[in-house]
Amino acid sequence: MELLGLLSYALFFLNLVGIYAILALGLNMQWGFTGQFNIGIAGFFAVGAYSAAILTTGPSEDWLGGFGLPFFVGIIGAVLITIPVALLVGRITARLRADYLAIATIGIAEIIRLIFQNEDWLSNGVRGIPGVAKPFGVGNGGYLVIVGAFVALIYVLVELARRSPWGRVLRAIRDNEAATAAAGKDIARFRLEAFVVGSCIMSVGGALYAHFLGFVGPESFRPLYGTFLVWVMLIAGGSGNNNGALLGALIVWMIWSATEMLAGLIPQALIGSPSAFRVLLIGVLLQVILVTRPAGLLPEKRPPLPGASR
Repeated sequence: MELLGLLSYALFFLNLVGIYAILALGLNMQWGFTGQFNIGIAGFFAVGAYSAAILTTGPSEDWLGGFGLPFFVGIIGAVLITIPVALLVGRITARLRADYLAIATIGIAEIIRLIFQNEDWLSNGVRGIPGVAKPFGVGNGGYLVIVGAFVALIYVLVELARRSPWGRVLRAIRDNEAATAAAGKDIARFRLEAFVVGSCIMSVGGALYAHFLGFVGPESFRPLYGTFLVWVMLIAGGSGNNNGALLGALIVWMIWSATEMLAGLIPQALIGSPSAFRVLLIGVLLQVILVTRPAGLLPEKRPPLPGASR
């Protein structure tokens, strides 16, 4: 029984690692490649999850649903719904940089979450949408294969994008925007494209999350779970490196899970709120990594400068 319990927990753990790895790859497209400081990850995470839930659940009088579409159609639908949302957000924030972009995107993400929380006709409000089934009747083991396939596919596509001329322009914008503009590149267009692509990747993670848990509610998309942890994963793993995004998702989710057990072992009188204690531990971890490995565990491999010695 103990072995079965450990196996069940391992499958649950790895499914969530895979879903967060997809979110980290989406953020890497925006921040790691292009330098866009998006703190609104949770918004696109929520759009993907709710879109898939609405499209694939059966008839209901409580929320917009009843389409009963297949799993893969729900994933595609989530991406298609995300595109206009990301285009709108991207155009609104196109001229913002650094902290101004961060403030705008986290505000927009909260607006999206509150819409899902308060519009009962759309999303059943605070009660959320239950009955989001896993595809093909699989359990957590079978679903892990599906999640793993999506992680592999998105990793390959993002890696191909990174190595393409389009990806090189994105990194040029990140490193020297003025020089890239002087070379005749449309900075606003490239930024918007990277923002939309990264947001669509995040929505795929949200759709997979909805089918994995079988339930979608607004509490799942608070900034702590939908944004903060994803940023820690990317920074810890190595911004600009897709392998670092995957490694960061594994290590940070492992530590996040361990902090839950640690918080349960320490008397609550000593730590106060267990959730706040867990955030504190993750914050300490991030500070340690930033001090000891400022480029992350797997730093981005930059091409040598012209004329540099080999």
